[in-house]
Amino acid sequence: MHSARKRFDAKCVMVTGGSRGLGAAIVRAFVREGARVGFTFAKDQASADALTKELGDKVLAEKVQVTDEDATDAFMRKLEAAFGPLDVLVNNAAITQNLPLALLEADDFDKIMDVNVKGTYLTSRCALRSMIRRKKGLIMNIGSLAGERMIEAPIHYCASKAAIRGLTQAMAKEVSRHGVRVLNLAPGLLEDGLGKNLPEHRLADYLKHNALGRVGTFAEIAEACMFFASEDASYTSGDTLVIDGGV
Repeated sequence: MHSARKRFDAKCVMVTGGSRGLGAAIVRAFVREGARVGFTFAKDQASADALTKELGDKVLAEKVQVTDEDATDAFMRKLEAAFGPLDVLVNNAAITQNLPLALLEADDFDKIMDVNVKGTYLTSRCALRSMIRRKKGLIMNIGSLAGERMIEAPIHYCASKAAIRGLTQAMAKEVSRHGVRVLNLAPGLLEDGLGKNLPEHRLADYLKHNALGRVGTFAEIAEACMFFASEDASYTSGDTLVIDGGV
């Protein structure tokens, strides 16, 4: 008896910021669904090594800064040589700082925008060279509720995630004629990251206005990513998909 076909059998996927947290959950979910996955990371070699050991030859990992277009392009070519043409890119890599406006320096603002927005643009441009040639592909940008709602969060992080929404819409419109879809997945507060580092009173206020009364899990967002990246969601492109428990 043959097992049911998985959603991403024989597909090649790349995830930026994939060594831990949400990125690692997305990597695991794609592998479970049959994909071969390449993931990049900026700093955490130990977590990258552990994930690679866990998933074995189904993944390829490399330390790459998303702001380094040459290194990104080189890794993408290595990934395609190992696993075949790129089918899905997940732009997950992002950073934040918990700084109030009065203490926010111009360099802080630039750093967040460089990684979160320019990094997404540069990585997408590399991926699109292959996708456009093949007339198929999916780019999943990971945004945030902070870019969609008026919530109390660092302004440079909010600005960067709002920019991801605009980038997603413009890119989706431009590449639609090449058969490529582009989406923006915008989670609310999750079990780690910004959600874990919020002051207690701010987290309590968020939970008060959340219909489910809790933060989300990485696994829940990864499952949403699986659906919207698959052909089951083939009529979605340019959309921002907010998953926040009802805020």
